[in-house]
Amino acid sequence: MADLESLYKKEDDRILIEIKLTSIMQLFNSFDPAPFHEKELDTAAEHYIIDTVKDFPAKTKFKIIIYLPKDLAESEQAKKIKPAIQHHFEYRVMSADRKFRSHFRHGRSTMLIGLSFLTIALLARQMVSHLSQQLAAQIFADALLIIGWAAMWEPVTVLLYELWPILKMKKVYQEISEMEIDILPTAL
Repeated sequence: MADLESLYKKEDDRILIEIKLTSIMQLFNSFDPAPFHEKELDTAAEHYIIDTVKDFPAKTKFKIIIYLPKDLAESEQAKKIKPAIQHHFEYRVMSADRKFRSHFRHGRSTMLIGLSFLTIALLARQMVSHLSQQLAAQIFADALLIIGWAAMWEPVTVLLYELWPILKMKKVYQEISEMEIDILPTAL
């Protein structure tokens, strides 16, 4: 099987993300009522660009090329495609940043709650252990230990595992928002 890079054209050591359209509006979400230059990209176009970037190593350089029929490629609307794509992914960067901050705040608050509960559970466990050496008391003490550590599950999940994918996507969005974009007429 051919390697991934061989499936894409290259120009100046940059992978070309090529999109061929018959209409400018194919690139944008038709349900978005925003003005043209602020429209959201079509989901399929956005995923194609993002998935292409994610398929390659982080240091890979890209260039987006939008092919349009000759009359459209030279139109005023075509000149607005580049800022519209950049705006779309700049918005995604801001959105990922908000999501990161929100998850981080949630992680901090759950960490405070989890540590408080763990402390209380460990103190209660120690008291139960000192009061009685009976089997039931030991089972209850061990249950307190387990419940205390289970309270730490959410903060550990959020802070260790959920934040990194958000940061990774933010980097992808940032990279795309800064890519060179060319609008070219479709080759016949």
